[in-house]
Amino acid sequence: MRMLWVLALKEIRDGLRNRWIAAAIVLLGTLALALSLLGSAPTGSVRASDLDITVISLASLSVYLIPLIALMLSFDALVGEFERGTMMLLLTYPVTRWQVIMGKFLGHVLILFTAIFIGYGGAILIMTVMAGGSTEGWQAYLAMMMTSLVLGAVFIALGYMISVMVKERATAAGTAIGVWLIFVVLYDLLLFGLLLADEGQIIGQDLFSILMLISPTDSYRVLNLSMFEGVSQAAGIAGVASGAGMSSSLLLSVMLIWVVVPLMITLMKFQHREL
Repeated sequence: MRMLWVLALKEIRDGLRNRWIAAAIVLLGTLALALSLLGSAPTGSVRASDLDITVISLASLSVYLIPLIALMLSFDALVGEFERGTMMLLLTYPVTRWQVIMGKFLGHVLILFTAIFIGYGGAILIMTVMAGGSTEGWQAYLAMMMTSLVLGAVFIALGYMISVMVKERATAAGTAIGVWLIFVVLYDLLLFGLLLADEGQIIGQDLFSILMLISPTDSYRVLNLSMFEGVSQAAGIAGVASGAGMSSSLLLSVMLIWVVVPLMITLMKFQHREL
């Protein structure tokens, strides 16, 4: 565990030096505060219902931003070390290959944790002051922050899988962009296009739910829009997720599987990769 923390702290120091953490905090905090203020603009004050709308808006934006930030953090985590020749130097120290992967993963997750909980959390504090110290309705917001971290961990793991499979950093960057486009944009377009073309003849509610569960971004979106009653009512999907058999525990489990499987593939591939 000590070696994991040493490697994690190295990634955090690199993130601080490259201003990754500061940039992510400013970006997420600014968006969270802007959306919150826009939600409360009609009444001039922050209310629980406004926070539900903020959760919906932030969850929708996080589907685009969090995976992108996570992939940019992780796509060259391994291939970049190989290109610079520092991986061979790193492995001359008393450290195993699995520790290298898990230490880097821990460091990048902590970077994302810092960005989310300072960026989004800072917006919470400001909104709490505006609401006169009221904490009503913050559970959904906090849950959105935690699930955003899990979503980021999914794409960090996918970034590692990309990084260990390619030989050049440029290839890793292009593949990471492709993965982002597939999960964030193209999969949903393909799914809804297929649904419209099918006209309900083959794809029923059960099959459609399964197809949505395949994507970690869809699982994240449905989880945040259905976990709390106020948010689900504001989003207009009250009871839809539970009626389709998509419980919160199932949706979260799908996201965690998307973390574990790419990490396992990365570990197996890295164990057999020549330096």
